[in-house]
Amino acid sequence: MWPANVLFIGCGNMGGAMLAGWLRGGVAAERFTVYDPFLEAAPEGVELLRELPGGRVFDLLILGVKPQMLDGVAGALTALAGRDTVVLSMLAGVEMASLSLRFPDARGLVRVMPNLSAALGKSPMGVAAMGLDHEARECVMAWLAPLGTPEWVDESLFDAVTALAGSGPAYVYRFIDALAQGGAALGLDPEQSLRLALATVDGAAALASASDVGPGELARRVSSPGGSTLAGLSVLDAGDALGALVLGTLSAARDRNVELGAMARAAEKK
Repeated sequence: MWPANVLFIGCGNMGGAMLAGWLRGGVAAERFTVYDPFLEAAPEGVELLRELPGGRVFDLLILGVKPQMLDGVAGALTALAGRDTVVLSMLAGVEMASLSLRFPDARGLVRVMPNLSAALGKSPMGVAAMGLDHEARECVMAWLAPLGTPEWVDESLFDAVTALAGSGPAYVYRFIDALAQGGAALGLDPEQSLRLALATVDGAAALASASDVGPGELARRVSSPGGSTLAGLSVLDAGDALGALVLGTLSAARDRNVELGAMARAAEKK
């Protein structure tokens, strides 16, 4: 099964979540090597290196450093990203055109934008590729499947995908926290309010995923005319306040991704 051996370049929160997802999905730990000078420990069976492994060939090289650090490591990785190696990047804002300049000899390039739910096999993922034939693209999707639901996305939309699927969990967590704080403000014990908020969001998300109707219709079905749910929705819906807030939030995240891409392109000209 492709890839037989995988090298992580950096394994922070997102890289760690992806690694955990693959291990949870049954991929053998011996197939993974992690290069990270700062990581305290790797999962059992995963090789952890403090220096780059010279003279070794990897089927897949996963870039897990911060986007600003790419140029600091790309030069040292050239020998590791040869004609038999696919380079997979999770770096926000760094386009495949930028990656191709830094890894010109790689077999192919893949951009993916997951989120931390990859650790549980529940991450949405936007995926784009360059230089891979149909068979190789199918292998990429099969490899990503244990992490959640990968979908091919035109790279021109990657900044929007990153804002929604990559950054989105943080916004959901804030909403859960706001629900819990609201319940506490109404007199509930804070810990109990948090448990109720978590269970509410968990159940609602599960039902929305399993339902044959959209979330808007589900919200309508929960609401009885003149009832308490409708009274609360009238606050969220007033002047499209919630929609405007979410659009502004996603737009800010997308625009920052655009800035990161511009920074990567500017570095190429130096």
